[in-house]
Amino acid sequence: MIRILFVDDEQRELDSLQQLLRPHRHQWEMAFALGGEAALAMMASVPFDAIVSDMQMPGMDGSVLLERVRQRHPKVVRIVLSGYTELEAAFRAVQVAHQFLLKPCDAGTLQVAIERACSLQSILSSETLAATAGALGELPSAPRVYTALTQALADPDSSLEDIARIVERDVAISAKVLQLVNSAFFGLTRNITSLSHAVSYLGVSILQSLVISAEAFRIFNPSEPIEGFSIDEFQSHAGLTARITSLFSLAKYLVDSAMVAGLLHDVGKLVLASRLPGRFREALRRARERQQPLYRVEEEVFGVSHAEVGAYLLGLWGLPTFVTEAVAHHHAPTRVPHHNFDPLAAVYLANLLAHQAVRSPEEPPSDAVNQELLESLGVADRYPAWQQASQQLAAESLEASRARG
Repeated sequence: MIRILFVDDEQRELDSLQQLLRPHRHQWEMAFALGGEAALAMMASVPFDAIVSDMQMPGMDGSVLLERVRQRHPKVVRIVLSGYTELEAAFRAVQVAHQFLLKPCDAGTLQVAIERACSLQSILSSETLAATAGALGELPSAPRVYTALTQALADPDSSLEDIARIVERDVAISAKVLQLVNSAFFGLTRNITSLSHAVSYLGVSILQSLVISAEAFRIFNPSEPIEGFSIDEFQSHAGLTARITSLFSLAKYLVDSAMVAGLLHDVGKLVLASRLPGRFREALRRARERQQPLYRVEEEVFGVSHAEVGAYLLGLWGLPTFVTEAVAHHHAPTRVPHHNFDPLAAVYLANLLAHQAVRSPEEPPSDAVNQELLESLGVADRYPAWQQASQQLAAESLEASRARG
């Protein structure tokens, strides 16, 4: 039975939650703590599987509480339950929360959130993935620039100039960020030549993803050519996938997560190509010969696919769960329940649409779109328009690339 701790600074809110969740008392073992200090005291004496916390609380707010839970009880699923008036403060908890829910929240939505978060935790801690990660050797820590950006994002006093100065500390990453900002990915009509302008245009969340992307390309650049795997095509597909996510009507606080996940969804391919090139080459060969999707053959060769490997790396690097979940499941979105159109659904569809819009002759086939999922999300009627728009974005990206030489 899953054991869940609910935390709020108002007793009437806890009483309301207890009444709302009464029908789940046979599925969950629930406890209720009045404030952050009480919650930490309870967790020190009783093990929990998940914690659901309010955001704005006197003394110790939700982001501080969940950060301490992350440090002391890293396997506990961490969920923020916040009202619209607390959105700005709640965004500070994105780096430490596995799920983010808005009040009022019904029991079904809460159940889905807990199941999804537990599912991701299970995948990232599986023995099969651990064995594959062991074969990869020691994976590098997150780049210092990303860590510093994360800290600046949590500081309400940080300015755009402060953030630009953080990126400027690393000349190679600065150059790569400007290269990516001015690439066909963003389709800008003018060149951006200063990091402060890049920060102003992109926003910190997207800048963080570009830093991670630049570092991943630098660290995991394959040392030898691999037939059927092109770094240039890899980057073009990542950029197109991220751009396609902008076609979907996502909640405002999920837009950046979808774009970031779109940009990074295939990063596991880079890891496999650089660390296990022989086996990755064999997976590519089998996929081409059998005309099977690559991820299915990877599961045969490695025991897991590049999706799980990429999510594992990004999880180690501390990216938000919205991103790691979308990366982990972008080939199999039905592994987790859906209540609405979220970053995972967005990246799943954007990846398929990008492959349909630009298909290399040597590329193994991708899956057909899951019509049942489209119907359940209520977007089946929009899919043809998204296909047309994706083809237009691909054509624009190609034209911009040629114009830039």
